[in-house]
Amino acid sequence: MNFEGNSLRCRSLEDGLVELTFDLQGESINKFNRATTEEFREVVSLLQQQSNIRGLLVTSAKDVFIVGADINEFMANFKVSQEEISAGVREAQKIFLDLENLEFPSVCAINGYALGGGFEMCLACTYRVVSTKAKVGQPEVKLGILPGFGGTSRLPRLLGVDNALEWMAIGNNQSAEAALKSGAVDAVSEPDTLRDSALTLLRRAAAGELNWQAKRDELRGPLKLNQNEALMAFESARGLIAQKAGKNYPAPLTIVGVVQVSAPLPLEQALEIEAEGFAELAKTQQAAALIGIFLGDQLLKKKAKQARKQARPFEQAAVLGAGIMGGGIAYQSAYKGIPIAMKDIAQSQLDLGLREASKILTKDIERGRLTPERMAATLTQILPTLSYDALRDADIVIEAVVEREDVKRLVYGELQAMVREDAVIASNTSTISINRLAESIQNPERFCGMHFFNPVHRMPLVEVIRGKDSSEETIATTVAYASAMGKSPVVVNDCPGFLVNRVLFPYFAGFNGLLKDGVDFQRIDKVMEKFGWPMGPAFLLDVVGIDTSRHAEHVMAVGYADRMKPDGATITDLFYENDRYGQKNDKGFYLHSTDARGRRKKVRDPEADALLQGWAASVDREVPDNEIVDRMMLPMLMESSRCLEDGIVESPAEVDMSLVYGLGFPPFRGGIFRWADQVGANMLVGKGEQYSEQLALNQPTVQLRELARRNEKFYPL
Repeated sequence: MNFEGNSLRCRSLEDGLVELTFDLQGESINKFNRATTEEFREVVSLLQQQSNIRGLLVTSAKDVFIVGADINEFMANFKVSQEEISAGVREAQKIFLDLENLEFPSVCAINGYALGGGFEMCLACTYRVVSTKAKVGQPEVKLGILPGFGGTSRLPRLLGVDNALEWMAIGNNQSAEAALKSGAVDAVSEPDTLRDSALTLLRRAAAGELNWQAKRDELRGPLKLNQNEALMAFESARGLIAQKAGKNYPAPLTIVGVVQVSAPLPLEQALEIEAEGFAELAKTQQAAALIGIFLGDQLLKKKAKQARKQARPFEQAAVLGAGIMGGGIAYQSAYKGIPIAMKDIAQSQLDLGLREASKILTKDIERGRLTPERMAATLTQILPTLSYDALRDADIVIEAVVEREDVKRLVYGELQAMVREDAVIASNTSTISINRLAESIQNPERFCGMHFFNPVHRMPLVEVIRGKDSSEETIATTVAYASAMGKSPVVVNDCPGFLVNRVLFPYFAGFNGLLKDGVDFQRIDKVMEKFGWPMGPAFLLDVVGIDTSRHAEHVMAVGYADRMKPDGATITDLFYENDRYGQKNDKGFYLHSTDARGRRKKVRDPEADALLQGWAASVDREVPDNEIVDRMMLPMLMESSRCLEDGIVESPAEVDMSLVYGLGFPPFRGGIFRWADQVGANMLVGKGEQYSEQLALNQPTVQLRELARRNEKFYPL
């Protein structure tokens, strides 16, 4: 049998064997898009009609096997009714079921990533042989959905309930070794012998040496659990998963429920339950948000890949200014294999930077994520130095000295004479204009901003700030370096606060207004944490530092005086003047301390309460929770919209990803603009007008009014 398509092909081998190869034309990976699925349906139908086939080998011509379904098609597919989604899933399941029911055995040779629908196709085969370099898994839960091509039905029957639920409810990729140990695959092979190993296994099955029919039949029945075993397995899993997932992520518990309901049923009936569960989750706001984040992340990766084509080569980096931030940057570069010199004027700061890097690495060793050998190798990639001489070979230099313009200008004067003329110079400033700083650079085309977020090793975002003179090569090189460090870079144009701080401080302005109206700060924290933020605004200000926040607040007030200049002293002014800097000196809105296990804890402080009582106005009415959310989120939304209007950033997706990766915006809401689309432009315009007298930042933008008038969204269908 021979078949030649745009996504896959079939060819006859010797002894009645057939090889089916996935090879999606025009793509570097295989995925189940609509065209691939239709070709797969056609091939399986042709295989059913053959009478002389003894076995099927399934391979991939790509470096990966199949990464799953085409996520770009998901959003459109999910706009139909729940019943139509369920019916569409059942059609796809039928193809996999027909593959499983062929009158001959099948073996998958999994050479690379086999994820989601890609691994579900493998589960429908009789046997699976996996490369030592491959990864398999069911990551659908991270998109707010469940495995819909047979994963929730076949995986528990293959692995048992506990292992299967862990795989599906957490969604992590599994190594070849872990997959073999759990029983998800039948054999592991070195990459260069994978196809031969799979073919040998197929020949044994075709020759009758293996009872493949009994293996298949066993997996088509109900799960082998009595009533008590089932009750214990599912209830214990439900408790653990609910604790980890939280109430804002319904997919993990839905997976448990689907597997539990379908456990006593034969496979085909279990697939019907799976299709219904998939369709139910597909219509949730969480699925739309999480799929949106995935697509946003893919956009950032695509832009970084494009930047690498224009970037200068970088083999050696340098960071100017050690300490916590410099040490974090040095660690991240070294950990990703890019040697970096860490320069400071004080040995004590160099020691602090090295301690920071060592602390991060030591924690990874304690958690089993790193070996001592890898730690040693990483530290040897960091060269601490008091001399500029170590920077002479640097391809890119990150300035991370104190956040003072005069100091930075002084540093640039020294730096330029000591580094190559073609070396990129990037400032890790969070507030100072890149265009102004560029005035101190003799050839400003090689200068830009590179704003990391603290702690560097945890926060994915890097803002790459384009100055008016920054060359495309400079921006591309900085983006490529940030990506090589394992970060997600977003390019923004220079403006006060750039992107993240520019939209964060309107959020704090809303907080300031609520405090002025006498709303308790701890209540605001709880309401916003319930909304989904990892911490409320009061605690966030304590973590960032009241002094740092006050400085940035004043920068915003000068840069956007029409809407960000406060009428009087703000809460950060009040606390700063009373030496309350947050976690920096253990007192801010809260008192901060460390418990016996070394964990930070916070408690209320009567002194802070007294200061707030004297500063705030008397409360004339009870402010409901929904008003707290509106008055916190509307200023952030409106300023985010202005950033798009001003061309500070290219797309709504890049704003959303910046807030998720840089501020911890609730992922299940998808970002500020996906949240806005869920609420609706008309509703938001009305709310903005309602609160605009209290705060000018709430005034709806021209962009939002136009979306409301047209009944459109930031993300069109």
